[in-house]
Amino acid sequence: MILQALYEYYQRNKEQLPPKGFQIQEIKFVIQIDKNGKFLNLLDKREGKKGTRFLLPKAIDRTGVNAWRITNLLWDHYGYVLMHSKDNTDAARNMAQKQQKTFRDKIQNMPSEVQKDEGVNAVISFYNSNEWLAVKKHPVWQDCAKIPGCNLSFQLNSDECLVPQREIVKKHQASIADNIDEDENDDDVSEQDIKGNIVARCLITGDIGAVARKHTPTPISGSKSNARIVGIQKNSGFDSYNKQQAFNAPVSNDAEFAYSTALKHLIKSESNKILISDMTIVFWAQKNERDCNQQYDFESNFGWYFKSEKDDPDKNIKAVHGLYKAIETGSLPANEGNRFYVLGLAPNAARISVRFWKTGTIKEFADKIKQHFDDFNIIHHPNDPEYLSLYQILSATVLDYKMENVPPNLAGAVISSVLDGKQYPQTLLQQCIRRIRAEQHVTRARAAILKAYVNRFNRIHHPGQKEVPVSLDVANKDVGYLLGRLFAVLEKVQIQSAGGEGRLNSTIRDRFYGAFSSSPMTVMPLLLKLKNHHIAKLENGKIWFEGLVGEIMDNLNTQKIPAHLTLEQQAHFAIGYYHQRQSFFIKK
Repeated sequence: MILQALYEYYQRNKEQLPPKGFQIQEIKFVIQIDKNGKFLNLLDKREGKKGTRFLLPKAIDRTGVNAWRITNLLWDHYGYVLMHSKDNTDAARNMAQKQQKTFRDKIQNMPSEVQKDEGVNAVISFYNSNEWLAVKKHPVWQDCAKIPGCNLSFQLNSDECLVPQREIVKKHQASIADNIDEDENDDDVSEQDIKGNIVARCLITGDIGAVARKHTPTPISGSKSNARIVGIQKNSGFDSYNKQQAFNAPVSNDAEFAYSTALKHLIKSESNKILISDMTIVFWAQKNERDCNQQYDFESNFGWYFKSEKDDPDKNIKAVHGLYKAIETGSLPANEGNRFYVLGLAPNAARISVRFWKTGTIKEFADKIKQHFDDFNIIHHPNDPEYLSLYQILSATVLDYKMENVPPNLAGAVISSVLDGKQYPQTLLQQCIRRIRAEQHVTRARAAILKAYVNRFNRIHHPGQKEVPVSLDVANKDVGYLLGRLFAVLEKVQIQSAGGEGRLNSTIRDRFYGAFSSSPMTVMPLLLKLKNHHIAKLENGKIWFEGLVGEIMDNLNTQKIPAHLTLEQQAHFAIGYYHQRQSFFIKK
């Protein structure tokens, strides 16, 4: 299903994606030469840390000890192009020599009509006259040499395009794209086409076609450069009926190119990709026929439901506002055939693991995302952002609010809960309560996490039970919620007795939050005694505070206070504490 959806994406967008035999490749440095092959300049094509993207002949996968025998056409890393070794060892220098010989041989073995091209002929002369040695004397060379595996290509001083982008080179590359034999020594041969390729019925298209023996690498953030979503192995225990490597799950060359090109495009995209923790999330809409009355582009805004932008912090809020409005006005596409896809990928050794794969209509996804924001809605300061991003939610559960401290599987589990409309992971609850107890601080994000978890848990497992509201609920008789409210009132009394906020270096929260929220009866008598001492110091509000404490205690006295609070009760405690604290800042 994943590969089929990616294949369909390529077919719908093939005008904007590379044709077969080509790929979009970053090139950081370009060797500029004249028509006689004389070296003129080393051009720095970097834009920040990234290189300029060019449409170039597709890279051929190379692994193992004989990888040096395979090179790309008229572009590659500095080992192939300039015989630059990755270190000063004899083995590395010998490897660079073999790599450059392979690179030069490939150019000189091109058809004669291609070699006669002005640009290709200039590259051949560049090597034959040893002009390539002059590149390392250029002042910019050191910047290139510092980049591991830096890619280079060639350009005539009279051209704007690179040499591998010249028309005759592109025609040559297109003509050989179907004839690349990746495993010449394989003797597992069944049916063959007229070109000698082994053919079978493709599992993606259902058509008979030449089988792709190896699948193209589609690296993501944090993975190896040769990582791929489909790995094909020999003698791995998956062989059956004498079918080895790719023949036990045949995918045609055309289908393999289409799905891998589509996936690489999405991974490189800024608008169809999200990076959260160690995970890369790509998403796209099927987009058959767009409704002419549609005013809200769900696909363009999808990423902003989960990420935030430092340069434009309101973009997330605008996207969510637009989602609410689109649902209210019915401007989302309702066509059942217009599916939406979300694919979560994570690095895993030499491969890429699929964390989750979600499909559904745009309307279904929109309703579930809206429910997520409703669940996380909680009272907050008017100047705070209206909605919490996923980054704010996850970072609130870990040390120093750093995303690298978030457990790898937690982000994927939370997003799955959002997109499926199911219960949030219990790990989220545990992480949040653990962080609150460590810091003795219930922030808006942490209170929202606990509220969302409790409400969604009860909605699924105890339907009909009253949900925790956005702000203070004086009718809530849950023992954890009441204890949290009581603790907030006792802390407020202490603060007011000292003259107001900011007058005390520490409050009872800093000393007793952990004990009160887990084993309340061990410290409640002491705190109630301290309350009497603090109220005696108040000049105003004595009666109001006494009445508030009395109201909470009356509700607590009607039920048994447990010796130890469960995790769910501790969640209610934190919510009650937060709600009561926020109510003190509302003008009466």
